[in-house]
Amino acid sequence: MINNPFSLEGKVALVTGGGTGLGLGISKCLNAAGAKVIIVGRREDVLKEALKTLDEKCNYIVNDISNLKQIPVMVKQIEDDFGAIDILVNNAGIHLKKWANDTSDEEFAKVIQTNLLSVFALSRECGKRMVERKSGSIILISSMAALFGIDRVIAYSTAKTALTGLMNSLVTEYSKSNVRINAIAPGWIESQMFFNAINADPDRKAKIENRIAMDSFGKPEDIGNAAVYLSSPAARYVTGVVLPVDGGATVNF
Repeated sequence: MINNPFSLEGKVALVTGGGTGLGLGISKCLNAAGAKVIIVGRREDVLKEALKTLDEKCNYIVNDISNLKQIPVMVKQIEDDFGAIDILVNNAGIHLKKWANDTSDEEFAKVIQTNLLSVFALSRECGKRMVERKSGSIILISSMAALFGIDRVIAYSTAKTALTGLMNSLVTEYSKSNVRINAIAPGWIESQMFFNAINADPDRKAKIENRIAMDSFGKPEDIGNAAVYLSSPAARYVTGVVLPVDGGATVNF
């Protein structure tokens, strides 16, 4: 019997894009549950500032995950320096807001590179080691754009939709080794960037507010707490799930 099935004490968690926004919210929640969190991002100044909000056992690595060749090197460095990675949260990604007819092949490929190919490469490298240890949790950060159509995000929605296929296939290959793969599909979550965007477009803001079944936007910790659950012993029999955390937006009319 586990005293606290939601505890992550003794676990090492790797969170990409962990310095800001959802990634930082996820990192704080994992850390509060007891995990040693290693945050990864491209900007060292941002990571240093984010680290001040985590406890002394946490750390950061400067890395651009879109550079696929560096991913095996990064994973080895983290495990050598901080211990075996028990939890991987694939949060880092880029966005592109353009109509499909205005999206170039190069722009589309750049989003796919960061939001899909790097997620596969990092999940594979961490997954190899988790399979050997017969334990691990990999979380993919999907999107509502993978669950219903949203205009002007053609590359982003394609990448996020593909994550479901990636998850399904990894479940079939990793589950016998007690490595679980799940996805979280965040709704509209509060951040300064989000507020700047919707306040500049009142019509879109109204459309979003009408779509949400509950009476508010989400907060980063709503995604973080979902990540804690999916990473914890409480979810030991949960794998292959896409969990919307969206205030009912995916089902509301």
